[in-house]
Amino acid sequence: MSIQETVERCRAYFSTGATIPVEARIEALRALERSIVAHEDDINAALYKDLGKSATESYMCEVGLTLAELRYQLRHVRRWARRHRKPTGLANFHATSFTVAEPYGVALIMSPWNYPFMLTMEPLAGAIAAGNTCVLKPSAYSPATSAVIRQVVAEALPAEYVAVVEGGRAENAELLDQTFDYIFFTGGVTVGKLVMSKASEHLTPVTLELGGKSPCIIAADANLRVAAARVVFGKYLNCGQTCVAPDYVLVDERVHDAFLAEVIRQIEQMLGERPLENPAWGKIINKKHFDRLSGLIDPAKVVWGGGSDAQTLQIEPTVMDGVAAEDAVMGEEIFGPIMPLITYKTIEEAEAFIKARPKPLALYLFTQSKALEDRFLRHVPFGGGCVNDTVLHLATSAMGFGGVGASGMGSYHGIYSFRTFSHEKSVLKKYNWIDMPFRYQPYAAWKDKVIRLFLR
Repeated sequence: MSIQETVERCRAYFSTGATIPVEARIEALRALERSIVAHEDDINAALYKDLGKSATESYMCEVGLTLAELRYQLRHVRRWARRHRKPTGLANFHATSFTVAEPYGVALIMSPWNYPFMLTMEPLAGAIAAGNTCVLKPSAYSPATSAVIRQVVAEALPAEYVAVVEGGRAENAELLDQTFDYIFFTGGVTVGKLVMSKASEHLTPVTLELGGKSPCIIAADANLRVAAARVVFGKYLNCGQTCVAPDYVLVDERVHDAFLAEVIRQIEQMLGERPLENPAWGKIINKKHFDRLSGLIDPAKVVWGGGSDAQTLQIEPTVMDGVAAEDAVMGEEIFGPIMPLITYKTIEEAEAFIKARPKPLALYLFTQSKALEDRFLRHVPFGGGCVNDTVLHLATSAMGFGGVGASGMGSYHGIYSFRTFSHEKSVLKKYNWIDMPFRYQPYAAWKDKVIRLFLR
């Protein structure tokens, strides 16, 4: 079946109204949940093949998060989908006002390779909860996971409800030539711009989950042991191939030496002195990205790690010190296991460094100062982040996750996913037993007085 036929079949199914009843959405979410649970071992095997992820990391960062999001949608979708009463002003007496959430229709979800299962399934859960049919396009760079996604979805839902399209650039291009009612894209800025350009031809609304160089600030009053542990965890999770990983670390010069020593201690404690021999240490997704990352490492500035194995596509967790803004590692999003350390003298200097660059997807601040926390939260733009931790702000369905500016637009998780894939219709229901005459012509002085009274 061609891509055009696939989209048309999803549109025809949506037109039947089969996805509109809330009970139908709930059953679809439950079917998806059952299929994921049944195929957990297959998902883990696919993630290991594509990215070298251990079973523990696969559950923690992919399967477990997906199931938690599905179950959150299941608990709340009935309430989200019902009518919601709104206040009605005196000018509209006598009437009631309410909103109704309606699905957009056929949604295209394009997902990346770094968390290929979770970043496909979490937006899908929101799209189904909102009542849409979907076309999924997982990444060609993670083919084993794409194949298992197709299997999981096919066993849970009919292809006219949720279709999976595998392939690479040709399939991406053909999909973007189709007319969708909503496009949800997670990936890099370059492709994100193309998606938005193509969507604009059909005036299709989009959510773009992109990335960028997310800063991490270590203030002089930070708890250095905890900070180092949490930065090492967030930076080297999935070998640094995480859109919200701390990209670079700004550390107060007064605590630089102590923080660096603690970072090295934490790396060795978590990953061992020879991480390439650690079976839980993953790999870079492909040779292209391996070569790109290798080119960002300046041996003269490496203070830990720096080694690699081109045969296994593995790069050691690497720390670079004395990094300058002009260095190659600061010229692009790293998306790999390289941690650049940059010292600053004053917090004003650190703030200016961040604000001089595109708005990041995430920001991490380690401090015990409430004043400093408030300063960064109010005056430094970023998509989302943590105070005294890294990465984990996205591991909740109670808050939206998304970027701002160059790091993306729109958000999802929990009710934010439901809202993303829904159009909220505003409705005024007027009653017939009274019809106020002052709005009708011919106008008169008394009508003007009444209008001014009502529209205060």
